[in-house]
Amino acid sequence: MSDSSQPLPVEHHRLYEDAFAVVVGTLMMSLGVALYAQAGLVTGGAAGIALLIQAATGLSFGPVFFAINLPFYWLAVRRMGRGFTLRTLLAVSLVSLMTWATPHLLHIARIDTLYAAVAGGLLMGLGMLVLLRHRTGIGGLNILAAYLQERHGIRAGWFQLAVDGAILAAALTVLPPAQVLLSLVGAVALNVSLAVNHKPGRYLGVT
Repeated sequence: MSDSSQPLPVEHHRLYEDAFAVVVGTLMMSLGVALYAQAGLVTGGAAGIALLIQAATGLSFGPVFFAINLPFYWLAVRRMGRGFTLRTLLAVSLVSLMTWATPHLLHIARIDTLYAAVAGGLLMGLGMLVLLRHRTGIGGLNILAAYLQERHGIRAGWFQLAVDGAILAAALTVLPPAQVLLSLVGAVALNVSLAVNHKPGRYLGVT
C-alpha cells in the first residue's frame, strides 16, 4: 500500500509543451480580444490600458500594448526568471501580431454584446490560465499578478479583478456607461475563471 503522505514528484514541462501552450494561450487571448473589439468593449490589464489609449489618441493597439509591457520585464527577470521573461515576451509579441491579423482572418457580421462580454472574458481568462500554467505571463499587470501569487500567495485572479475595476472606472471617460458595465461583466468572467482554476499547488508542472 502506497504512502499517500509522500509528495508527488514535480513534472517539468518540455520545450515543445511550452511552445504549444504559448501558441494556444495567445490564440485564445486574440479571439477574446476580437469579440471585445467587435462589440466595442474594453478589457482590463495592460490590454485595457492599450485600448483606452487607442480610443483617446487613435494609436494602434499592437504597438501600444507592446510598449506598455516593456517596464515590467525588469521585474520579470529579477523575480520570475529569464525563462519566464522570454516566454512572456514571446506571448506579448504573438498577441500583438494576432490581434492585428484576426480581423483579416475572421469576420463577425453580428454579435450580442452580453455574449461577447462573457465569451470574450472567458476566452481571455482561459488563455491566461494556459500561459500561467506554463510559467508565461501576458505582460504588464499579469507579470505582477503572477509574481504576487507565486511569492506571497495572493490569488492572481482577485488581484487582477481589483486592478481591472480601476481601469474600467477610467474607461467611463471615453466609453458610454452601458459599454463599461458590460465590460465589467467580462472582467468578472475573466478573473473568476483564473481565481477558481489557478491556485498554488493545484498544478505542479514547471519549466
